[in-house]
Amino acid sequence: MSIAVKLEVFEGPLDLLLHLIEKNKVNIYDIPIVEITGQYLAYVNEMDKQDLNIVSEFLVMAATLIDIKSRMLLPKEVNEEGVEIDPRTELVDRLLEYKKFKYIAEELKDRQMDANKALYKMQTIPPEVAQYEEPVDIEKLLEGVTLKKLNLIFQSVIKRQVEKIDPVRSSFGKIEKDEVSLTERIGYVEEFAKRCKSFSFRALLTRQSTKMEVIVTFLAVLELIKTSRIQVEQDSIFDDIRIRSAGIQEGG
Repeated sequence: MSIAVKLEVFEGPLDLLLHLIEKNKVNIYDIPIVEITGQYLAYVNEMDKQDLNIVSEFLVMAATLIDIKSRMLLPKEVNEEGVEIDPRTELVDRLLEYKKFKYIAEELKDRQMDANKALYKMQTIPPEVAQYEEPVDIEKLLEGVTLKKLNLIFQSVIKRQVEKIDPVRSSFGKIEKDEVSLTERIGYVEEFAKRCKSFSFRALLTRQSTKMEVIVTFLAVLELIKTSRIQVEQDSIFDDIRIRSAGIQEGG
């Protein structure tokens, strides 16, 4: 039976086979190979023979269908377990895989079309709004934080630094480093606050490698608190003090 279709409707032999299966409303797992092969060959005979590359793909599939058709007429083959071998199995697997990717491609195409309909507004924040900085309330900033609490943390860190000293190696000579600059420490703490957002005051002092660095870093923290460039907070008495940059809001 001849079917009047145009070649450009199908992207390849698998596309044509899938069309014939759906057109005849047959089970893809139980393809009537004789009927489908006849319709497929009828279509190939109607093809334009000018494009040999396209025609060759369809002819290879035609040969595959004829081979399956001939094997279906022969006595049933069985595997080592005694189960009958269906000659159509490999073709069915290829059709299922093609059908899956075809549907995925159609879904992606639909999503692309939907995305093309979406419009986005560019950010247009006025400069005066973007440059606005919320006023710093010094009283609220230092609420619950006292010099006594800061001193307790400072003393505990100093004690740890002393305990780290090896009594034997401490007697060795060493090359002294240049004195630590308070200005450099202020910049270090401020940059650390911006980069880490929120960190422990105790942990900051513990990171220092020498007693002098601990002392100067402690002074740098006090100076930054005084100038409102960092914020400090403490949940309850004797808890660790948290530090964050004054330009970073809570939860940011």
